[in-house]
Amino acid sequence: MLRKILPLTLVALLSVPASAAVIEVEIKKFNFIPQQLSVNVGDTVIWSNKEKRQYHSVWFKEAGDEEPDYFFPDETYQRTFNQAGTFNYICGPHPKMTGIITVK
Repeated sequence: MLRKILPLTLVALLSVPASAAVIEVEIKKFNFIPQQLSVNVGDTVIWSNKEKRQYHSVWFKEAGDEEPDYFFPDETYQRTFNQAGTFNYICGPHPKMTGIITVK
């Protein structure tokens, strides 16, 4: 019985990133800072709204996602990236605000 469980356990361990990171993107003056970001599979990006009065969203519209709820000053939005690729996003209420996440 142990022989059958061991390979499955090994496969499960190999598919988990060794050290996932948490990276912050700040929102200030209607900009995502940084606007372009490169992360690894398994990393989490947290967008922090640093505006004084303005709400925003982080919408991966091109990926077919529904627009998430708006978040207000001192609130955050987060997403974990579990596959490689390039992910463009916008702020729903301010579509001129754009960002790009590249996942390696």
